[in-house]
Amino acid sequence: MSEAPHLTFNIDAPGLSTGHLAVPKGTDCEALSIPVFSLNRGEGPRLLITGGNHGNELEGPIVARRLIEWLPEVQTCGRILIVPVLNPPAVRAWSRNTPVDGLNLNRMFPGRADGSVSERIADAVCRVLVPEADTVFDLHSMGPRWDSAPAVITHPIADADLMAKTLHLGESFKLPVTLLWEHDQTAGMFDTWVHSQGKVFICTEFGGGTVGFEDLKIYETGVRNGLIALGLIEETVDIPTYRQQKFSQTLETLLSDKVTSPAAGIFEPRCSVLQKVQQGDLIGKLHPMNSVSADSVDIRAPSNSIVCTIKSGAHVIVNEEVAIIARPLKR
Repeated sequence: MSEAPHLTFNIDAPGLSTGHLAVPKGTDCEALSIPVFSLNRGEGPRLLITGGNHGNELEGPIVARRLIEWLPEVQTCGRILIVPVLNPPAVRAWSRNTPVDGLNLNRMFPGRADGSVSERIADAVCRVLVPEADTVFDLHSMGPRWDSAPAVITHPIADADLMAKTLHLGESFKLPVTLLWEHDQTAGMFDTWVHSQGKVFICTEFGGGTVGFEDLKIYETGVRNGLIALGLIEETVDIPTYRQQKFSQTLETLLSDKVTSPAAGIFEPRCSVLQKVQQGDLIGKLHPMNSVSADSVDIRAPSNSIVCTIKSGAHVIVNEEVAIIARPLKR
C-alpha cells in the first residue's frame, strides 16, 4: 500500500500557513493534493471548515476562499483549518458524486485507506483533519435544482448535550432557517461520524439554483456570525437580509413531512420558499410527459407548515422529493 495520508506543512506555525492534504493514490487514480489553509492564533477553539464535499455545490468553496481574504487580519485566538474544495474531481466535473468511482463522498465516512478515491478522501479527512478540530463547519448548498432558504441543517443526535450545543451554534449563524431534519439514518455521512467523536458539526445548506452576489453575502455573513459565536473573532453579529427581511427561525421536519412526486413527470412549483401553507394547500403540479390524455396531478401539503425548499422546476421520477416543509421546533 502507498504512504499514509498526511499534511505537507506545519499547521501549528503562527499566522497563515498553506499546504496540502496528501491523499495517496489507489488503483483508480493518482494521489490527490488538496489545498489546506491554516490560520493559527494560538490557544482557543479549533475549527475545521470544508467546502466542495459535493462537486455541484460551489457556494461553499467560494465562501471558504472569501474567508481567507479577511480572516488573517481579524482572528484573535485559536486555529482554523480551511479546505475550500474537499472533493476536487467532483468539483472539476460539476458533479454531486465523484466521477472516478461514481460514489457520494458524503456517504463514505470514515472511509478506507485501501478503498476507492472517495473512500480515501474520507479516510484522509477523518485520520488527519478531524482530530485537529473541536468543531466542523461543512459548507453545502441544496444544489442547482432547488430553490431554498439559506439554512443550517442538523440531524437528531442521541447525545442530548451535543444536540443542544449543535442547535445553539447553528442558531448563532442567524441564517433565515436553522432546521432539525429527521432523516433515514443514511450510512457514511460526514456529520454522523464527527458526532460519534463527540464533536460539534455544523452543516450549512446555502440555497440553490444560481450562485449570486447578494446570496453569497448572506452566506458569508452567516459563517462570520458562527466564528463570532465560537470566540474566534471579535465583531458585531449581523442578521443578514434575505428577500427584504431580517429574521432567523428554528424549524423541524419529520420523515412524515416528506413531499414526494406520485409519478414521473415535470414538476411545477406552485408556492414560494418560506411561504406558510395549510394542510391540503397546493405545493406544486406534476405534468405527464408521455400522455395526451392523463391530467396533471396536484401535489398538496400534508400538514400546516412552512416551505423551506422546493424543486425549482425539473423532471422528477416517482417518489422523488419535491419539497421540504417544516414547522417551528418544539423545545
